[in-house]
Amino acid sequence: MSEKIKFAVIGVSGRGSGMALELQNVEGVEIVAVCDLYQDRVDDMIKRFEEEHGISPDGYTDYKEMIKREDIGAVMISTTWITHSRIAVDCMKAGKHVGMEVGGAASIEECWELVRTSEETGKFCMLLENCCYDRFEMALFNMKRQGLFGEVVHTQGAYQHDLRDEIVLGRENRHGRLYNFMNRDGEVYPTHQLGPICKLLDINRGNRMVSVVSMSSKAKGLNQWIKDNKGEDYDLYGYDFTLGDVVTTMIKCAHGETILLTHECSLPRPYSRGYRIDGTKGMYTEDDNQIYIEGRSPQHEFERVEPYIEEFEHPLWKEYYQRGVHEAGHGGMDFLVLSAFAEAALNDTKPPIDVYDTAAWMAVTCLSEQSISMGSHPIAFPDFTNGMWIDREPYRRGRYCLDEVCPEFYDIKEEIKEETAE
Repeated sequence: MSEKIKFAVIGVSGRGSGMALELQNVEGVEIVAVCDLYQDRVDDMIKRFEEEHGISPDGYTDYKEMIKREDIGAVMISTTWITHSRIAVDCMKAGKHVGMEVGGAASIEECWELVRTSEETGKFCMLLENCCYDRFEMALFNMKRQGLFGEVVHTQGAYQHDLRDEIVLGRENRHGRLYNFMNRDGEVYPTHQLGPICKLLDINRGNRMVSVVSMSSKAKGLNQWIKDNKGEDYDLYGYDFTLGDVVTTMIKCAHGETILLTHECSLPRPYSRGYRIDGTKGMYTEDDNQIYIEGRSPQHEFERVEPYIEEFEHPLWKEYYQRGVHEAGHGGMDFLVLSAFAEAALNDTKPPIDVYDTAAWMAVTCLSEQSISMGSHPIAFPDFTNGMWIDREPYRRGRYCLDEVCPEFYDIKEEIKEETAE
């Protein structure tokens, strides 16, 4: 590990504050500054750090002043979707590594600017896609690498989450999601399942996404919620929301695989990421968590996936279950993605989700908007590696690697089973 660096956080609302407190739990991390546009959020964040961690970071309302500090070596960004990238660019230009919360891009130029700035400054920009470190996603990745699914030909993913109250009350809660639903129509939140899928399909390392086509339904869910919960006197009553209640996006890959994404946040439904893997030897579907492996499952019958998850548990999860990480945010994956970010920053090395991944995953948003605006016309996908996906430099192997399972990096204690005396 190189000389210890200090961390800062920009954006400390609900999600940002929780991630900031979780980041401070990572070994080697010292958060010395927090920033938000709203002074009350800054004050509350400092108070929570004092109560939960016994530290008192400096507070800022202007991130450009904060990143002038030479002692800060890495920054976590948890601001609104349309400000992530511009702040990340400023931070990299100021000599800071960046961990950036998820969200889609507003333009392809925004993605290119991230790539070029990272290349020019030598500072990384890692999208903090926590779902890449989910227990099930990592076990399924392990199964794929061990050949259980054969050759994968199709995948599906979704962000299906009833967020009607959060969206509508965006102004009251100072949350930026509302304005996206009022003004944009596309796959505005693609990365939760797309991230694990891209790692499964070797995107940007031997494969790439080549085209996108999207279609959007009508938008009526938020109107119904306003009618039922706010009434006719609410100023958004009858508003003509732009974002369709269900947006479906199909992506074609260079080697023929297809990816189907679904965005659905303004209708009543349980949460789902809709993960599905279809291969030449078997399939998995998140619906009822079912799996079918040819030659292993009963013929033409699904099995419960849980026994497979236990058998093919990713060694990262085996190790961290022993340390109790599953008690952390979102079942533990928040802590794991932040650990991956911190490890790369502290060692000044390549992160497991690099700027090319970040740009490609975020680009789906603006590409889907273009497709929908053109009557669901296919849109070509930019190659942010500029051809290097065919023969990239080797990825960094390690405990947080998402391109390969690296068992030699884990400290896993063998389970000791008590024998019953006869």
